[in-house]
Amino acid sequence: MAHVRHVERLSPSFVRLTLGGLDQLAPRGHDHWCRLFFAREGQDAFQLPTRTGEVGWYLQYLATPRARRPWVRAYTCRNVRPDTGEVDIDSVIHEDVAGRLGPAAQFALAASPGDRLGFLDQGIGFTPDHPHDWTLLVGDETALPAVAGVIASLPEDARGIAIIEVPTAGDRQEFRVPPEMEVRWIHRDESAGGDQPGQLALEAVKATVPLGGEVHAHLIGESGLATGARRHLVQEWGVPKRNVDFVGYWRHGRPATT
Repeated sequence: MAHVRHVERLSPSFVRLTLGGLDQLAPRGHDHWCRLFFAREGQDAFQLPTRTGEVGWYLQYLATPRARRPWVRAYTCRNVRPDTGEVDIDSVIHEDVAGRLGPAAQFALAASPGDRLGFLDQGIGFTPDHPHDWTLLVGDETALPAVAGVIASLPEDARGIAIIEVPTAGDRQEFRVPPEMEVRWIHRDESAGGDQPGQLALEAVKATVPLGGEVHAHLIGESGLATGARRHLVQEWGVPKRNVDFVGYWRHGRPATT
């Protein structure tokens, strides 16, 4: 179990939750991610899985009656401070196509110090397994914490391009960037045809001239962005499939149900 220590509205689209009680959590850098478990409405207490294996916890979770089953969502650890047992989680606040907020966004907006939630460490997803000369990172606002974490963890001589689409210019964040790593920000509210999250970032990928040498690409965020960017890199750039990692964090218009 973890608990909320501090809540901060970072920008129009982000709320930062500082969680405490995580003294044993070791920082892994890059896109260190976790699963958070939130109580459903009307639950005074909730039942967490006791298994931690990738398959075991989920089977146990599904076997829990819905009345006692918490909401679960995946997040990137924005900052990990083992000296204080704290972790910062940046939650995106956006509505679905019907104008509703999901349970995680509702929790973030209503959170106050002392609120409890479950925390499951999941390691890192950015693990290139091949030699490469430069790095391409692409994501929308849900991927910003992961992209920022990966960039900040790259070596000083890293070369590459990061394309980050966010709802507004006010959602941009500062983080360490190696001198040869270019970060391209796209503000959806300032661009024509930016209603579909991830579409502008995908168009930016298609307009990008690749750098010389072998690339490792990490494409994350809205499902159409991740799959569309991968298709372009493989078919148009001729990038081997093993050089491209892609994860659809979410689907526009299709809210998660668990």
